[in-house]
Amino acid sequence: MAAAMGLGRFVFTPLLPDLMVGMQLSPTDAGLIASANYVGYLVGAVLAGYGWAAGRERAMFVWALISTTVLLALVPMAGGVASLSVIRFAAGVASAFAMVFCATILFSQFAVAGRNDLVAMHFGGVGVGMALSAVLLMGLGLFAAHWTTGWYAAAALALVGSIVAVTLVRADPIRSGDIKEPPLVWTRRLTTIVLAYGLFGCGYIVTATFLVAIIRDKAGQSDMEGLVWLATGIAAAASVYVWEPVARRFGLAVSFCIASLVEAFGVVASVLLSAPLGPFVGGVLLGVTFIAVTAFGLQLGGILAPRSRRKALAIMTAAFGTGQIIGPLFAGHLADLSGNYTAGSLIAAGALTLAALLALASRPAPSGTQM
Repeated sequence: MAAAMGLGRFVFTPLLPDLMVGMQLSPTDAGLIASANYVGYLVGAVLAGYGWAAGRERAMFVWALISTTVLLALVPMAGGVASLSVIRFAAGVASAFAMVFCATILFSQFAVAGRNDLVAMHFGGVGVGMALSAVLLMGLGLFAAHWTTGWYAAAALALVGSIVAVTLVRADPIRSGDIKEPPLVWTRRLTTIVLAYGLFGCGYIVTATFLVAIIRDKAGQSDMEGLVWLATGIAAAASVYVWEPVARRFGLAVSFCIASLVEAFGVVASVLLSAPLGPFVGGVLLGVTFIAVTAFGLQLGGILAPRSRRKALAIMTAAFGTGQIIGPLFAGHLADLSGNYTAGSLIAAGALTLAALLALASRPAPSGTQM
């Protein structure tokens, strides 16, 4: 997760301002490139939900990590918005494959071993990768490195992480009965959590994409960019542990609701409070919520579709990806029109609030297991 998501996806945020300067990109261009990544994530999630990969999950996970590393190294070689969009699209497919296939493997292993507590460690890897990308950003600033260096260094870090991950994840999913899952059965609760998950994806991704750009707009280029993203990554790494007692006490759906509202406050703070306080609050609240909600949403999807967990994981990931496509597009366009990221962020906060309300309506029936 550190390699495929923390670096493969989210290194885009700290490296974005210098990429925009180096390739003379507008906020609309940046939003388009970011959305291309999330279109790829959506396509990858949908493809991963079909039965073609049954019995080959680990092989696909390995290829996803290899692809992530190569695609990071290709970014500096791009010639413009179109080629950048293609590269980031492919990176989105790879990250979705890594997410779905690795989660399918590990969740089944955790369930059989009675170690669902390890879900937190799994998702905490995203924050580890984000923290590494923040340290990378600060190093680039310290040595006044060319913008392309960041992408090559990120690829090198992803390669190391991929080797470790492939060494550790040596099994395929534990199966009971037929390899192929039955068709997904749509219920009201499942539909509601899918919608909530998509809205959360649309809401959180605006800050997750443009946070460092927001800092640069407010305060110019400074060490604060790396420090805020480092705080975001550290908060992300610890987030599932922070929310675990909340989930045990109130259940997954209520925890999803509370975390979405906390994130909505952070999104508003990032643009309405002055620097450095606003971006710092926004970054920490982003980090401490988005991975926890990602985990809660996927767990809820599995609980609400117990006989088709892989399909539920894929559908949830697709909904998340759809939201992420929309968020950067409208936020980048509004930033071009208004000269700042305020309007897009406030709309994103509204989407997060609606996601919170829908999550409450998706609470599993009393007879179901919530954790």
